[in-house]
Amino acid sequence: MQTSFFLRNITIPGIFIFAQVAHTQTLPEVRDVDLQPLKAQVQRLVQAKDYLGEPFSSEVKKQLNQALGQADASEAVADVQRILDAQCLVEVHINPESRVKVNAGPAKRELVEQGWRNFLVKVRNQAGVTAELRASSPNARPHAGSPQNQIVDRWLGLAVHNAQPLTKTLSGLALEYRIVQLYSRDAGKRDAKLSFDVGQGTQDLGFRNEVSLLFDCQPAHSLRLKVLDENGKPTTAGFEIRDRFGRVYPSQAKRLAPDFHFHPQIYRADDEHVKLPSGTYTVRFYRGPESVPQSRTITVADADTTETFKVQRWIDPALMGWWSGDHHIHAAGCAHYTNPTEGVHAPDMMRHCLGEDLKVGANLTWGPCFDYQKQFFTGKDDLVSQFPYLLRYDVEVSGFGSHQSGHLCLLRLREQMFPGGDSKHHWPKLCLNTLRWAKRQGALVGPAHSGWGLNQTGSALPTYEVPPFNGIGANEYIADVTHMVPGPDGKPVPAVDFISTVDTPYVWELNIWYHTLNCGFRTRISGETDFPCIYGERVGLGRSYVKLDGRLTYNDWCEGIRAGRNYVGDGRSHLIDFQVNNTQMGVDGSELRLAKADTVLVTAKVAARLNAEPIPGLAKRSYAQKPYWHIERARIDGTRKVPVEVLVNGYPIAKQEIVADGELRDIAFEVPIEFSSWVAMRILPSSHTNPVFVLVDGKPIRASKRSAEWCLAGVKKCRSQKRRFMGADEIADFNAAYDHAEKTYRRIIAESVTD
Repeated sequence: MQTSFFLRNITIPGIFIFAQVAHTQTLPEVRDVDLQPLKAQVQRLVQAKDYLGEPFSSEVKKQLNQALGQADASEAVADVQRILDAQCLVEVHINPESRVKVNAGPAKRELVEQGWRNFLVKVRNQAGVTAELRASSPNARPHAGSPQNQIVDRWLGLAVHNAQPLTKTLSGLALEYRIVQLYSRDAGKRDAKLSFDVGQGTQDLGFRNEVSLLFDCQPAHSLRLKVLDENGKPTTAGFEIRDRFGRVYPSQAKRLAPDFHFHPQIYRADDEHVKLPSGTYTVRFYRGPESVPQSRTITVADADTTETFKVQRWIDPALMGWWSGDHHIHAAGCAHYTNPTEGVHAPDMMRHCLGEDLKVGANLTWGPCFDYQKQFFTGKDDLVSQFPYLLRYDVEVSGFGSHQSGHLCLLRLREQMFPGGDSKHHWPKLCLNTLRWAKRQGALVGPAHSGWGLNQTGSALPTYEVPPFNGIGANEYIADVTHMVPGPDGKPVPAVDFISTVDTPYVWELNIWYHTLNCGFRTRISGETDFPCIYGERVGLGRSYVKLDGRLTYNDWCEGIRAGRNYVGDGRSHLIDFQVNNTQMGVDGSELRLAKADTVLVTAKVAARLNAEPIPGLAKRSYAQKPYWHIERARIDGTRKVPVEVLVNGYPIAKQEIVADGELRDIAFEVPIEFSSWVAMRILPSSHTNPVFVLVDGKPIRASKRSAEWCLAGVKKCRSQKRRFMGADEIADFNAAYDHAEKTYRRIIAESVTD
């Protein structure tokens, strides 16, 4: 019966109850229901409503207790339905054939912008189904991958609460009540289509398992953020906002750029706003790994409000001339929030760099997104850059060309398109040919995510196990490192400048680097994240800190990596001003000359920060599990100490323990050098310097015959793996490149120190 809004009298012996009923049909009453299991289910329902933060009113709880306490079971069942039905958004009817039909309920259809609300669902279960009750809506589909013209209709969040204290599945009782949770992205009137089922094929015919409802979404309140750095100046920071149930605000599923659906955090600048419903929230805020994460509780009342958040630093390498950067991030692809063939634009990526205090972001266009994102390349800093924060578009050869031989990061390009076409479909399959083209224009080049294909079964460093060379990391590097190619002025330069680190297992990355250094090659390392493909958590999880004496520029930062005037890491430890006998890393070729064997003085300023309490379980993970580099893995036996090691030719020969309390400390080692060697420093796996090359009696580094033999075996293995990817037009170049590498390593073997 259709009714207007009215007060209905409910009679329970000794009680006179007034219940409000909205503009709708009353829901059918279910008879022949056993009271005892219904009572137990109602008690769980009350507990669930309490837990979810929207409890029944004290009056409704009182009414339910009185109804369930009646002597007449049938009357008790009927009165419980009259009380609970008034709060039902929908009724779900499962007929004897397990077909699901849905009807609108009498509950007031009111939501709140940027917030969750809970409603009851009445379930009439004539089939005794014990499956999970599921809800769906075209309005609740995620934004990720959505066509632009559908975003406006995807305003809803939807979930059935099938967790404790309720049961995961329906009980099979003829009557029970469940809870459905709805989230609104917007304010105003919004129409939603809700569908329910209890498994594939259970929907009733003729769309009767769905219902359209018009909601009134009340506006949330504006929280104005005052975001200040450690000096009290306006800045940008990361914010993770959760309610007392751990739900993230704004809803991840309803985010548009610059916020990403795969992040719990958002990035907001000073004086920007967040919309929040009334309630209590925990706000975690930070600004990259050099800050101290803070948490505080805030309360949003029924009005707009302002909160001030001041970031705390534990270190600022930039004040000492060391500038952070991530040479491998993407504006599209993999876990990105939208179609990987399109992605987001520079302002969105810039916000993330600002929020993570990442001074340089190399935004690399790659395979799936290349033909769309190539339009943003200028060969200059992007216009969104705001000193000292620089963003520039460059290229990763990935998903096209030589990607089967190993992905390549091409930085500081003047031209992004390999000659012969205007797309990604005509590039060389041999890495070396791509490197030749890039080096002629003065690019900084190196393999991406180096460890892929260089798998090791153990964790020793160095190891002499020959990996499969069957991946997309620094595979062809084993041959390319032996080559010199023409630079911009025609003079020969190394074909490879750096090897990428921090975003793959450190043993796999560093092992091949150590071996090639032992052969006398001077490839440097640089830190990367490969955001959002390998790591989607945030940009700058892998970083390079480059020392510059003058003003930060993208070109000079890249040149610092080429020269090896940088250390890499997770940003949670720092190896500043590393030098050997006053020869600074990355200055004058990083070369120290000794007339004869001698002891050298190795020094640096070192800092690290660990939480007082260990992160549970992280240190015990296999080194081949994420996060691959993290200061927690360096923690010594539950203390707050980490080891600082000096390496000579890949082996740690000196060590000091420091307290990882964030304090910057001077550290020094006296190290014997018997023959030409390379020296580096590390806190493994958190940070690692580039080497200083110590030449004794003018002789080149030939530190290990076993390393040279490993490299030769690696060339042969890589050759057998990569030959099949070469086209007929490049097979001669391929054979020549690998013949040269084999010949070079045979010569080095003959010249090397016997281990």
